[in-house]
Amino acid sequence: MHETATLAAGWIQTGTGLGNEIKDLIFNVAIPVLCGAFVVIVGIRTKAPGPTIMAVIFAAIVWGGSASMDSTLKDKVTEDIQKYDGGGQQLWNQGDQ
Repeated sequence: MHETATLAAGWIQTGTGLGNEIKDLIFNVAIPVLCGAFVVIVGIRTKAPGPTIMAVIFAAIVWGGSASMDSTLKDKVTEDIQKYDGGGQQLWNQGDQ
């Protein structure tokens, strides 16, 4: 008898778990910390309110974009799947098959 075993199954689950944890770490910790550091560094280096205010606005755009990326991409993917999976126009004629 020949038994097959999937040796990579544990590594795949470990890699997926690490990938999800790293993604959460990047989006929930790294990006906010880097945005805050960017604002502080610009404020210290320029000592002017104009560039600091622009740095705050830019950091808010980056932080907000990264925070809403998950739902935005989910909606876009769902829209694409519905479009190409019978929800959009038909790409071939049923009678020609």
